[in-house]
Amino acid sequence: MKSYFWSLFLVLGLTFLESACGGGASSSTMTTSTGGTVPAVTHVFVVVEENHSYPEVVGNSGMPYLNGLAVSYGLATQYYANAHPSLPNYFELTAGDGTSVTGALGDLYPGPMTQDNVVRALTGAGKTWKSYAESLPAIGYLGGDSGPYLKQHNPFAYFLDVISNSTQAVNIVPFSQLATDIANNNVPDYAFIIPNVNDDAHDCPAGMSTCTDAQKLAVADQWLRSNIDPVIKSQVFQDSLMVIVFDEGDLTDVANFGGHVAAIIVSPKSKTGYQSTTLYQHQSVLRLSLKALGATDLPGDAASAPDMGDFFQ
Repeated sequence: MKSYFWSLFLVLGLTFLESACGGGASSSTMTTSTGGTVPAVTHVFVVVEENHSYPEVVGNSGMPYLNGLAVSYGLATQYYANAHPSLPNYFELTAGDGTSVTGALGDLYPGPMTQDNVVRALTGAGKTWKSYAESLPAIGYLGGDSGPYLKQHNPFAYFLDVISNSTQAVNIVPFSQLATDIANNNVPDYAFIIPNVNDDAHDCPAGMSTCTDAQKLAVADQWLRSNIDPVIKSQVFQDSLMVIVFDEGDLTDVANFGGHVAAIIVSPKSKTGYQSTTLYQHQSVLRLSLKALGATDLPGDAASAPDMGDFFQ
């Protein structure tokens, strides 16, 4: 009976979200104002999922955990990726510059990337960072793909600021390090979290040679519940901010170049059950992350992007 009422609650909530995206939600239950101020936080977590468009994710009963966060916290209903394929979007999330860097090479871009970026901005502001990459072979690994770890999903492995500085390179760590850092109260100010391709909805789940999109997304949701929910429930998150976002939409979805994707804003400081209708792209997540941490250097497109302040009181 308990699972029945949870399912009913989820379906009703997700029906509301879908109507919000289409503009059909009641103005009495959905705020669309762009007002609000980005709050100061202690930690920012950015989690990136892969290659699925908004309608495949929002309202998907096979993703109860992520959709539950969207209902409880904040959902950007008009959020669009910047490009296809992946790497330009990861650069936009971390450097405010994607397609002009990668050009026609896309995921084959070899680097190094010399543009201003989140590492430079954070370091200049006296802040710490780590890239937590699932299935990374070793701390400080800067090489190519290794098993289900893909380099093009880890923009930090391309930044000249990182690959030319061994002190910075050791901030690229296996995802398993995050639990240790939380337990030891050693979480950096900024954490970029990269599930491997079996767990981020990019490829089939581990052990499956063929699968459906529904199976990919269900496993991605289970991974979030197992690995991200403990972060949200930890002591460290009481004054923090998390963004869970898809890097790009389905390849057939070219709206605003990268497709319409889901972006969920989670924070004790965010409005409850808020759905924004403001147009956002990845550079806004970069701007939001840096402003929330007090950094004044806003690289590339982040300098002029809307800051997502409407999600907060």
